[in-house]
Amino acid sequence: MADVTLPSLGESVTEGTITQWFKKVGDVVARDEPLFEVSTDKVDSEMPSPAAGVLTEIIAGEGDTVQTGSRVAVIDDSGAPSATAAAPATPATPAAPAAPAASAASEHPFVSAPVTEAPPSAPPITVAPVAVTPEASSNTGVVVSPVVRRILSDGGVEATTVQGTGPGGSITRRDAERAVAQGPTEEVVVPLSNGKRRMGQHMSVSSQSTPHGFVAIEVDGSIFAQLDKLGRVTRDGEAISDEMVVSLAAVRALAEFESLNATYVGDEFVLHRTVNLGVLRSIADDGMLVPVVHAAAGLTLRALARRVNELDERLASRQLTTDDLMGGTFTIAGAPSEHTLWTTPIIIQPEVAILSMGAVRTVPVVKTTGKTPKIEVGRRLVLGLSFDHRVCEPVGAASYLERVAELLAGMDLESER
Repeated sequence: MADVTLPSLGESVTEGTITQWFKKVGDVVARDEPLFEVSTDKVDSEMPSPAAGVLTEIIAGEGDTVQTGSRVAVIDDSGAPSATAAAPATPATPAAPAAPAASAASEHPFVSAPVTEAPPSAPPITVAPVAVTPEASSNTGVVVSPVVRRILSDGGVEATTVQGTGPGGSITRRDAERAVAQGPTEEVVVPLSNGKRRMGQHMSVSSQSTPHGFVAIEVDGSIFAQLDKLGRVTRDGEAISDEMVVSLAAVRALAEFESLNATYVGDEFVLHRTVNLGVLRSIADDGMLVPVVHAAAGLTLRALARRVNELDERLASRQLTTDDLMGGTFTIAGAPSEHTLWTTPIIIQPEVAILSMGAVRTVPVVKTTGKTPKIEVGRRLVLGLSFDHRVCEPVGAASYLERVAELLAGMDLESER
């Protein structure tokens, strides 16, 4: 006898509910043939038979919840017949018609009875093999389990068009996924690069060791319409991005919010008089880097644009030095795409805050002249601040962002360029 147990269904899954038995007591099953379906809080799965033989007992019925490792059925695997093995049929008596004999044989699928020597008074009877499946098409015999049927149905694929690779031609879950995807469905293992591994470790330490807070506000982006009119280059020919304009205002606002321009050392944080601005950069297939504009306070937009562009050029040519990546005291994360509203970045240790910006959007804006509101076309963007609760709180973070917005609105682009 072979015990059928509920196997491990994945990490943290300790039990499952039997939702359907594909076989009944007395049925013949082949090894690895779908035997029953089990449902967990994560997935629904077909469980294959661990042995070939006759199902002699079902311990856990449909609807029962059982622990992994528990016995759910018993299979008599002694002399188990296979799909091609022959088993002798019991000779019929003179009074037994052929139809009932065929019906009895159907109780044991995959059993083929050869012609036997009959008693002198009765002709021999041949029993044809009959296959019983979880669910089969009435005209093709295609095997379709509930999980497979759901995959094919959702994907708009007819079961009769799928070539099954399971026992007896049954359609497996992989067959169904391949048919729906109309291409390879094998998983691809992609190893982490050193850069992504280091980034993951750093971000994990930051998120676990720092009590993060986050505040975001929407601010007027009219300054960017002015920049479009003046031209997005400095007098020196350096390209000016939205991020550079926000960075300039962010650095200047830190003069009034010194606690945000700080780093942690042990159980103390150090206020820095010099602003070393980190600019977050994504590296294709290798995580992120944060080049640093040292001594950013006091720079004009023209000088800041030159410094940032130089760092980006060295980053692209892989010529950044260790000094280019060290000493940051405050970081800005630009909009990842032109459709980004806002992001909630993780603080770059040992800093205590990081400013994020969404994309500058052209939107309808309600303005009030006198007592009459009217709708105009305007520019808006969302600024966010992830901050360390040990040195700041939401009111202070919002006050800082509002000061950045004021400096943006009052910036003299003509002289800054």
